[in-house]
Amino acid sequence: MDRQKQRMTLTAAAMLVPLMAACGSEKADSGSGSVGAGKPVTGVRWNVDSVTADGRTQKAPAGAHVTIDKGRAEGSFGCNNFSAEATVDGDRVRLGKTMATEMACENKPMAFEESLARAFSDQELQAKVDGGRLTLTTARGDTVRLTEAKDAPLAGTKWTVTTPRADGRAHLTFDDKKGTVAGSLGCNKVNAKATVSDGHITLGPPATTRMMCEDSLMADEKTLLRLFDGTLKYGVDHQTLTLTSENGTSVRAVAER
Repeated sequence: MDRQKQRMTLTAAAMLVPLMAACGSEKADSGSGSVGAGKPVTGVRWNVDSVTADGRTQKAPAGAHVTIDKGRAEGSFGCNNFSAEATVDGDRVRLGKTMATEMACENKPMAFEESLARAFSDQELQAKVDGGRLTLTTARGDTVRLTEAKDAPLAGTKWTVTTPRADGRAHLTFDDKKGTVAGSLGCNKVNAKATVSDGHITLGPPATTRMMCEDSLMADEKTLLRLFDGTLKYGVDHQTLTLTSENGTSVRAVAER
């Protein structure tokens, strides 16, 4: 694919489209959500480790995952997102009406995406859970191996701010031993005292550098500065951190790999 066509695909095909015709008209249901007496399949974010198809094992790129819950399977092939109806019945997972985006991503193994998409497209999979590991096997013998995703730790993780955007330059790192937070507001560096307790973080007054940057970055900095010198609610969902201040300021950040 040439670069011009690739750019057109990236900008024009971000909506979900069918991967193939749905099989049958069976109504999706969450089922029991369990396989034997072990960990349930549903309600868990599973990171894809690898796909074995036609005797060849391909390692998954970062970001490939699936969550099955409330009659739906949703996730990412590594580049493209997908969604499907899902039924869990004993050790069987049935997927139907699978839809996916059609983006072309640089530095992503599209051959892997094709193998994983084929495994998750409108068919029945046999599931086996062993501790925090899940194996899904298709009728033709293709195997998808997955591992239960863990939440990133608040402390010691570099959290890159996504809302406000700050051009990807803003980031924060909490140090529980020193009781501090430090990083960048997008233009200026920042550090402050930080006390974490019972889902809350109390931040002290910020100490910052005094650089001037373009207006958009300075506006994002002002938003981030409203987090400091007060108490925040925080939550970590897998690789996403949400911070909400008493004045209503909300900031989202993702763990940097």
